[in-house]
Amino acid sequence: MSQPTDQPTDQRRRDFLAGAGAAAATVVAPGVFLNSVASAAPRDTAVTDDVRYGMLIDTAKCADGCSDCVTACEKENGLDQLLKPEGASDEIWDMQRPRWIREVKLRNNLTGRVTSLPMMCQHCEHPPCVDVCPTGASFRRADGIVMVDRHTCIGCRYCMMACPYNARSFIHENVRFKITAAPRGKGCVESCNLCVQRRDNGGTTTACQDACQQGAIVFGDLKDPNSAVSQAMARYPTVQIRADLKLNTGVRYTDV
Repeated sequence: MSQPTDQPTDQRRRDFLAGAGAAAATVVAPGVFLNSVASAAPRDTAVTDDVRYGMLIDTAKCADGCSDCVTACEKENGLDQLLKPEGASDEIWDMQRPRWIREVKLRNNLTGRVTSLPMMCQHCEHPPCVDVCPTGASFRRADGIVMVDRHTCIGCRYCMMACPYNARSFIHENVRFKITAAPRGKGCVESCNLCVQRRDNGGTTTACQDACQQGAIVFGDLKDPNSAVSQAMARYPTVQIRADLKLNTGVRYTDV
């Protein structure tokens, strides 16, 4: 039997495939996008408790009305892809749309001072959301990041009731568009995960930190005394929101 002979390579086809693979986002099915991580270094070791990720937010630098961190978070995690359901009122959509960061105002009962700050999952060392989850979908990674496993979440929303920071969102509607980094579907709970996709691909920052033009957000390893966040926390007095609950939050604030 004769053997097939080598055929000349179709260079145009090769160039096309190379270009498609390098695209920032490629549609492979309706509503599914693949984001390029060619420049990243995917994690090849297990997550350990050698690090604990967290952040310090300087509220003195948070400009009233600024939403840069919120916008960046929504873009990074695909929340900007969610569409208001047909026929829903603006009021209902505003109440139900998922938010990983909320702009809130806190009033100091002693001084009367009102402070604007971003509120997200506080990544507690002892997270109440994990304690009440009946399936284990809410969990805390060894590196301190509190997350939700969408495959085992049954949408009971116990975690939402247990969270003292109102930091979790529920997906009420079918999702048409989603990004690879944040697959989501109707009936699941989700919240800030400190841009875990960056953590697991060699990234050292969060989207909210990168977007803050005032430098109000410092992210890093709380266990490393030489990290920027640890050094900032050593320089300034910091507070935990609802410190009375003794949750040992990974997100701290200064000048509150």
